[in-house]
Order: sequence, then C-alpha cells, then structure tokens
Amino acid sequence: MNTPGVGPVLAARLVGRVGRASRFATAAAFANYTGVAPVEIASADKSRHRLSRSGDRQLNSVLHTIAVAQIRMPSAPGHAYYQRKLSEGKTPREAKRRLKRRLADHVWRVMIAGERRSKRPLSQAT
Repeated sequence: MNTPGVGPVLAARLVGRVGRASRFATAAAFANYTGVAPVEIASADKSRHRLSRSGDRQLNSVLHTIAVAQIRMPSAPGHAYYQRKLSEGKTPREAKRRLKRRLADHVWRVMIAGERRSKRPLSQAT
C-alpha cells in the first residue's frame, strides 16, 4: 500500500482485521464496519454528525493513526484536506473525522484494486 502514513505494521493490521475487502459491497459499507461512517444526530431543527461508537475499534484505531500521521506530514494529501476543512470553519475534531472517512474510502479502493490484480492470470499480468 503506497499511502503516506501506512507502513508495514499498519498495513498488516489492516489486512489482518479486514481479510478480503471484496466482502464489502461499497466503500460506505467498509466505512461503517470500521466505525468511521458518521451518524446523524438530530434534535428539533438541528442536525449534526458524529462518529459512530460501533464498528471495529482496532480498524478505527489504524485509520486514526494514519490520519494523525498525514496531518503531521505537510506533503501528504491528508494534510491538505485537513487544512482545507479547517479553513471551511470545521473544528479540528470534525476535520479529523472527515479525513478518517476519506481515508477509509481510499483504503477500501486500494485493497479492492490489490485483490483484482492478484486474481489476474500470470499471462495477463505481464
């Protein structure tokens, strides 16, 4: 996985906890499983979103670690996204929550692409 903030240990934790990403039909299903899909909290005429307390806490921890690493790396795409959300008026907590969701989508896409690549016969791979 060539994603800033993801080394061999975090990649192994991801693969170990997820198994095959193809068992999730969509990126939203994967995000829900990891616990980074926002939950709507509505009261009267106000509607807010917060992180779900359900989901796999180990995977949520991995995504949190990746998010913090990317926020601290000025060259990482997550850093630019985080700064953009802050400039839009989001709190640091909200910006990090949104970054974690975006990272979950990215991780799911990368894992799906890896599974598809590994399924190709050797004659097509070269």
